[in-house]
Amino acid sequence: MTQTIAPRVRTLVLLILAVTGALLAGAAPASAHAALTGSDPAQGAVVDTAPSQVSLTFSEPVAVGDDSVRVLDPKGERVDKGDPANPSGTTYSVPLVSGLPDGTYTVAYQVVSADSHPVAGAFTFSIGAPSETTVSVSAQGSDDGLVGWLYGFGRYVSYAGFVVLAGGAAFVLACWAPGARARAVQRLVVSGWLALTAATLGLLMLRGSYTTSGKIGDVFDLELLGDVLQTKTGAALVSRLLLLAAAALFIAVLFGAYARTADGGAPDHAAEGDGGSDGEGDGGEPDKRDLTFGLALGGTVVAAGLAASWAMSEHASQGLQAGVAMPVDVVHLLAVAAWLGGLAALLVALHRAPVETPVGRDAVRRFSRLAFGSVVALAVTGVYQSWRQLGSWSAFTDTRYGQLLLVKIALVAVMVAVAFLSRRWTQRLADARVSVATEEAARSEETERAEETERAEEAERAEEEKQPAGTAPAEASGTSAVSEAVEAAEALRASDAEKAEAGHDSVRAAQLARQRAATEAARQKRLRDADPNRFGLRRSVLAEAGVAVVLLAVTTVLTQTEPGRTEQDAKAAAASSSSSASTTGQGSGAVSLTMPFDTGGTNGKGVVSVDLDPAQAGDNALHVYVEGPDGTPVDVPEVKIALTLAAQDIGPLPVTPDHITTGHWSASTVQIPMAGDWKVEVTVRTSDIDQVTVSKNAQIG
Repeated sequence: MTQTIAPRVRTLVLLILAVTGALLAGAAPASAHAALTGSDPAQGAVVDTAPSQVSLTFSEPVAVGDDSVRVLDPKGERVDKGDPANPSGTTYSVPLVSGLPDGTYTVAYQVVSADSHPVAGAFTFSIGAPSETTVSVSAQGSDDGLVGWLYGFGRYVSYAGFVVLAGGAAFVLACWAPGARARAVQRLVVSGWLALTAATLGLLMLRGSYTTSGKIGDVFDLELLGDVLQTKTGAALVSRLLLLAAAALFIAVLFGAYARTADGGAPDHAAEGDGGSDGEGDGGEPDKRDLTFGLALGGTVVAAGLAASWAMSEHASQGLQAGVAMPVDVVHLLAVAAWLGGLAALLVALHRAPVETPVGRDAVRRFSRLAFGSVVALAVTGVYQSWRQLGSWSAFTDTRYGQLLLVKIALVAVMVAVAFLSRRWTQRLADARVSVATEEAARSEETERAEETERAEEAERAEEEKQPAGTAPAEASGTSAVSEAVEAAEALRASDAEKAEAGHDSVRAAQLARQRAATEAARQKRLRDADPNRFGLRRSVLAEAGVAVVLLAVTTVLTQTEPGRTEQDAKAAAASSSSSASTTGQGSGAVSLTMPFDTGGTNGKGVVSVDLDPAQAGDNALHVYVEGPDGTPVDVPEVKIALTLAAQDIGPLPVTPDHITTGHWSASTVQIPMAGDWKVEVTVRTSDIDQVTVSKNAQIG
C-alpha cells in the first residue's frame, strides 16, 4: 500500500510546485495599488507659459520622499526644487525653478501606496512647443527584478509560516492532544515559526530597496533600514517579530508542560477507541484544564496579533470602512490558518504519527468541525472583502483582481468537495472500528465459554478418579510432589542460566529488545497502513492539502494585485481626463483623438491618442501617444498616420512621426491642404507580425 501512495505523492508535489511557480511568476508586482488619475500639466499637454509647479493626483494617499517626483528638462537636468507637498487629499505637488525655456519636459515619479506597494511611472508635457529630449526613463520599477522577486517570495513564505504555525497549534489544542508529543507535528509547528521569523527579517531588510532603488546592494543600507522603521509597514514588521518571541514561549509550553500532562491520562490507544478521548487523558483534572485554557487564550491573542500585522499595513488599512475592514481581515486570516494549517497538521499526523498513538476518528471529527467553522467565517468575511475591493459585478471579469478572486473561489469550492469525501472516509473508518470491536467482543465471549466448559470437564474427571481410601492417592501425591520438586529445580537452573547470560551480554540483550520493538512497530504500521479506509482518508487529505498550497499562492498574488475598485476608478478618471482634454483642445483650435487598439498578440492592447494643433489648413503639429491598458506610456516598434478627406477624394496622406520619448511620437510640419471632415487612421505595430489600424474622423478648419 505504501508503494502505491509514494508515486502519487511525488506527482502531486510536482504539480503543486509547478502551479505555484506559475502563479508566482505571473504575479506582477508592478501592478500598483494606487494609480495616477490626473496631473497638472496633463500628460502630453502643450502649455503657453512655464508652470510654477507640477501636481500629481492619485487614487489614494501615497507616501512621498525627497526624490519621489522628478522633473527633467530636454537635456536631462532636474528643474524641480524642494520636497513634494500634499496640499489636499490625494494631490501632491513639487515646485519648479523659474524661467524654464520652451521644450518637452519629463515627469518621473516613484511613491509608495498606502497599502505598502511601490508605484512608479513617467509622462511628458511641453512648454511653448514640443522638442526632442535626451531623457530616457526606464519602465522597470523598484519592485521589478531580483529584489521584487525576493520580496514577493518572502511574502509567500511568511503567509505559509503563519498558517502552519497557528493552524498546527490549533489542531493540537482543539483536536488531537497527543500531537503535542508527536515529533512530526512538533517539527511542523516549529518549522512554521522559523519560516515566519526568517521571512519577516528578510522583508524588513528588503523593504528599503524594494520601495526605492530596487538594487540588491541597498538591502544592507542601514540608512534605508532606519527610514523603513519609521514607516507603517516597518512598524508592522517589527511588531510581528516581537509577537514571534511570544509565540516561541507558547511553543515551548505546548510541547513541554502540556505534552507531559497529556501523558498522565488514559492510554494512547484510546485515540482509536469508542470513548473518543484521543489519548487526552483525564480531561477533568484542574491542572490540565487550566493549562489548556491558558494556552488557548494566549495562543489566540498571539495569533490575532500576528494577523493584525498584515491587516494594519495592507489592503484592509485603506479604502472604504478601514475600521471595520481590519478586524474582518484578522478573522479571515485566522480562519485560513485554522483550516489550512490544521489540514497540514492532520496530513503529517496521518503519515508520520507514532504507531502507538495514531490519529483516531474523534480527532478527525473535531478537525472537521473546526474546518467547517473556518469555512463559514471565510465565506462571511470573503463576501465583505470582495464587495469592498471590487465594488461592482463587472470587476470580477474586467479586472485582474476579480479574475484572481474567481480562481480563489473555485479552489475553495474544490477543497470543500474534497473535505466532504474526507468526512465519508472518516465515517467508514469509524464503522470499521465498531465492527472490529464487536467481532473482538464476540471472540472473547466464545473463548470464555470454552474455558468454562473445559474447567467443568476437568472437575468431573477429577471427581470420578477420586477414591475414598488407599495407598494409590498417597502414591500419586508423592509422585506429584517429586515431579514438582524436579520441575522447580529445573526452573531454578534455567533462571540462573538466563541471569548469567544476561549478566554476560546485557548490551546484546538490549539490542535484541530494541530490534523486537522496532519489528513489532513496523508490523503494526503495516497493519495500520493496510486499512483501506485509513488509506482513503490519507489520500483525500493529501489532495485537499495540495489544493490548499495552490490556494495560498493565489491569495499571496491577490495581496500584490491592484484592487478592482481602484483599477476601475483609475480608468474612469483617466477617461474623464482624456475626454476633458479633447473637449478643451477642440475649443482652442486643436483636435485630440483617443482610440483603443488590440493587435491580438502578446501585450497587444492599449490606447493611442493623436493631437493635431492648430487643426487648420496648412502646417500643423502632430503628436502621438501610446499607453498600455493601465495608462502608463509604452513603446511599440512602429506607429504610422494617414489622413484622408473622402469628400474631396484626397488621400490617404501618410505621416511618419519621429520617436521623442517613451510612448511619444511627434511630427512638426504636417500639411493639411484644406478644411473638412478628415479621417485620421493610425497603424500600430507591436511585433514583427502583430499590427492593427484604427481610425476616427475629425473636423479640421
